[in-house]
Amino acid sequence: MTGDVKQRFSQYAHGYVTSETHSQGHDLDRLIELAQPQPDWVVLDVATGGGHTALKFAPHVAKVIASDFAPPMLAEAKAFIESKGVTKIEFADVDAENMPYPDATFDLVTCRVAPHHFADAFKFVQEAARVLKPGGLLLVQDHLNPDDDKAAEYLEAFERLRDPSHNRVFNSYEWQGLYLDAGLTVEHWERISREASFTKWVERQDCPPEVRERLEIMMIQAPDPVKEWMNFQCAGTPDATLDHAYIIILGKKPM
Repeated sequence: MTGDVKQRFSQYAHGYVTSETHSQGHDLDRLIELAQPQPDWVVLDVATGGGHTALKFAPHVAKVIASDFAPPMLAEAKAFIESKGVTKIEFADVDAENMPYPDATFDLVTCRVAPHHFADAFKFVQEAARVLKPGGLLLVQDHLNPDDDKAAEYLEAFERLRDPSHNRVFNSYEWQGLYLDAGLTVEHWERISREASFTKWVERQDCPPEVRERLEIMMIQAPDPVKEWMNFQCAGTPDATLDHAYIIILGKKPM
């Protein structure tokens, strides 16, 4: 991961702990449904952010390691989780692309709404596959791009304007390819969408007024395929909303 990512998420760590987008939603329940965690499992949550995924899985497994590359983010997650009285979660400073764990250590690796910041998402998938036990699962939720290349390019520019640490979002075929190339069998994938307040979205990254204005213009002037994908509503007004499209993809390491 890059230093820019580490610095930016260190700066805005608390906002990701309190963010409704990251802390709430049916998608967290869906991750549990898909993984079907077992009481003896050891789980690694990569780029844990506010710790919400780790907290969701902890009651269902033996142990969760909540890891992050930004120490202030990890400290915020630790404080948040410990305030809940949860004791089955350990915390570790881990680079998603260079994990300090032996082969075949974990039953499940999770990563939620983070790989689009990774410098090399494929290296992350490879590392996850390496540290999984035979039969272990990699469960990822991240932003999803449409198959339309021009629409995807527009969305990448839109996201990077709001957050310069944004690196790359993949479409569904690309995600499946990352899994297959790392030796994982794709067991399931699906697209989900969540509506977000534009105001809260820009405030989470403390966007200055000139950036917010440019983002609003991009929403208003977006090509139709982009408007349909993001479902922009009330652009340029205090009530503006957008939909975040996500992929949830589950892969299995061969026995």
